[in-house]
Amino acid sequence: MLFEASIVALAGGCLCLDRVFLQFMVSRPVVSGTLIGFLLSDPYTGLVSGALVELLWIDRSPIGTVVPPNETIASIVIAAAVIIAGKSLGAVSRELIALGIIILLPTAILGQLIDTWTIRENDKFSKKAVERASYGDIDGVSRLHVKSLVRTYLVNTVFIFAALLVGSYAVAGIYPLIPPALTRALSYVYFFLPVLGVAVALNTIHLRGAIPVFSGVFLIMAAVFEVVWRI
Repeated sequence: MLFEASIVALAGGCLCLDRVFLQFMVSRPVVSGTLIGFLLSDPYTGLVSGALVELLWIDRSPIGTVVPPNETIASIVIAAAVIIAGKSLGAVSRELIALGIIILLPTAILGQLIDTWTIRENDKFSKKAVERASYGDIDGVSRLHVKSLVRTYLVNTVFIFAALLVGSYAVAGIYPLIPPALTRALSYVYFFLPVLGVAVALNTIHLRGAIPVFSGVFLIMAAVFEVVWRI
């Protein structure tokens, strides 16, 4: 588990940089969750987990000074924790995915707090960079940019590693203790989450054009694929 958590954390830190630096959209939950799934040899669980998180927070955009919940961290931790827990329990089920989302969705809020802190700390580098630029110290400006990226990467990597360790043990430890009645409830939650997510997505069509529609269709096709695959 430590090795897998380390690999996921290192890769997740890179994916989180896309939110502030690369911006190739690989940080979107539906993409990051799938990539983590590939890394752990279970892309399907990563796809489903990422798609659910994508729809739940698709209406929260980092516009202006707004710092939205870090859905990238949430999708990475949820997908990886469910896959790792599934390996220890014997298989990944709908109920296990639902439990992972319920337990680990708050990591997006914790990630938001980390993003806020990182932005404030990196703002100090920004002020120093302006000062260096006024002196014509281009190399100094470049070093400050690199330092800010390294700090952002390390903070996200450490948080993902810690959250994944705690989350994996929590999901794997709690799931066997759940009585049959609550297990059926988790099954209902699994099918309710896409409905809630699509409702959120439909509310953002006027803001983000075809992206919510794409995500909704993507999730519906994933659900159809699951039904066919399990038959």
